[in-house]
Amino acid sequence: MASSEAEAARSLLNAVAVRARAHEMLGLALAGQVEGWRVDLDRLPETARFVAGVIRDQYPDLKVPFHARWRHFVFGGDDLWADISAKAGFADADEQARAAFDLAIVSVLLDAGSGPGWRYRDQATGLEAARSEGLALASLRMFQAGAFSNAADQPLRADAGQLATLSPTELAEGFQVSSDNPLAGLEGRAALLNRLGDQAAARPDLFAIRDTPRPGGLYDAIRARAVDGRLPAPVILEVLLEALGPVWQDRLRLGGVDLGDTWRHPAMKRGDATDGLVPIHKLSQWLSYSLVEPLMAAGIEVTDLDGLTGLAEYRNGGLFLDMGVVALTDPADAARPWPVSDPRIVAWRSMTVALLDRIAPMVRAELGVSAQQMPLASVLEGGTWAAGRRVAATKREGGGPPLNILSDGTVF
Repeated sequence: MASSEAEAARSLLNAVAVRARAHEMLGLALAGQVEGWRVDLDRLPETARFVAGVIRDQYPDLKVPFHARWRHFVFGGDDLWADISAKAGFADADEQARAAFDLAIVSVLLDAGSGPGWRYRDQATGLEAARSEGLALASLRMFQAGAFSNAADQPLRADAGQLATLSPTELAEGFQVSSDNPLAGLEGRAALLNRLGDQAAARPDLFAIRDTPRPGGLYDAIRARAVDGRLPAPVILEVLLEALGPVWQDRLRLGGVDLGDTWRHPAMKRGDATDGLVPIHKLSQWLSYSLVEPLMAAGIEVTDLDGLTGLAEYRNGGLFLDMGVVALTDPADAARPWPVSDPRIVAWRSMTVALLDRIAPMVRAELGVSAQQMPLASVLEGGTWAAGRRVAATKREGGGPPLNILSDGTVF
């Protein structure tokens, strides 16, 4: 029985499962079978036009980069990570890729919603940033200073031992947290890095670099799955879900397998062990997108980028809610605080994935580009994420999400 349950669990640890159940959730909502929500697909064309306009504003040449953590290290046209890595003197492309993996993994895991009041002020440049950009900048400066490294002469790395012992106080100092500058989920973020360090040490088959466990060891584990120098993007996610599954606290398990960003919803009917389970894997997919460019820079051709899904987070989900594509059946629900495990939030996030699939070809049609010219990762960047932020700024002071989510710092 345990073996069959473990097999059922692993069937949820891939992008195909996320996409299939997301479209099923959307179909159920359209049929009025998802409590708390209604869907109006007639609002999708207007939303697509809005997204296309945002893309034109930001990228007049329509050459949109991938939605990845690397975008958040660029300020005023200055790519801070490119500047840092160019001066680092890495031995070869593999060493540079491992450092990039170290940075991306740590930075993405720290990239849950910051809360409305937190800001980061960079002493080196005078920059001030909030939300994702501020979190990126803070994590980059900690990485540059060697805060995650066990080797004083090699600051640009993240070692399992250092991550496993990093305290909330150390993280608060690096992120300039104070009573006047509170960061949501600080304890949860530090604990997540601690578990990352423990997991890297526990799985040398996935994380070790010459017997030294580092998140960057996943570069070698993923590169090993390339065939003739080509690697399908969904494979990145599958490796990450296996490698990082145990780092998520208080999540569902099935047959001894950690399910990560998978939640329960009563509308998702199945006649097997996965009954009621809805996989989403938002942070892991965000990280998958963020690892594509280091792999490509190391000479690996990443294929099937659209095999990954859109990201179920509050900017994309907020876009559809703020534009009226989805709506709460009880408007009073908008003012309530919601745990991420609540079926209403699970449904919202899952439907967001399916709606991103639906809107992407409409946005491309508005712009006159092909899927090859503008893959889903670029539609997100250009794009739905940016449009979600823009419309939020017109709806709510501070531009926060349309729903009040009780996050522990590891989902949104």
